[in-house]
Amino acid sequence: MSKNEVKRHMKRVVITGLGVVSPIGIGSKSLFKELISGTSGVDRITHFDASNMATQIAAEVKNWDPAQWLEYKQAKRMDRFSQFAVVSAILAAEDAGLVVNEHNSEDVGVYIASGIGGLTELEEQHQKLLGKGPERVSPFLIPMMIANMASAQVSMHFKARGPVSAVCTACAAGPHAVGDAFEIIRRAADKLRFAG
Repeated sequence: MSKNEVKRHMKRVVITGLGVVSPIGIGSKSLFKELISGTSGVDRITHFDASNMATQIAAEVKNWDPAQWLEYKQAKRMDRFSQFAVVSAILAAEDAGLVVNEHNSEDVGVYIASGIGGLTELEEQHQKLLGKGPERVSPFLIPMMIANMASAQVSMHFKARGPVSAVCTACAAGPHAVGDAFEIIRRAADKLRFAG
């Protein structure tokens, strides 16, 4: 196939919905409003005691409560990074007017990135192991912490039956996932992907 023939077979790719969980806003409208007003998400660390550390500031998502979007049992079985991914996908679907159902579920894929996975859960379960013994470690440790669980949880939440994959390339992971999803759709291998 010539270069021109390849180009003719490639599809246009558009972003139809945005979903955001960030230190300065949840949802694209909230984020945009805070960006325009010059709000910074950087503040003193509140999620743990950082008083003995050289750096005591970070951009945290404060007062996070997934209950607005996720059932208690569902949220309890996810590390925070997966909760962020699922809520972002819910918001993106709402923004796009997308309803995943039995008619389109095979066309919906997921490609969500994580810099490292569920460290919060790993740390909590490690403390339980040391303090209370191995019988107190959650059987959900591995499914909650592995880096591909954000993609898996989004897929399960929407009952998406298209390809599900993850990328774990440190700080470049988000743009990497979006770029890969773009290429996959452009080359007509997929119709729709949650990506980020």
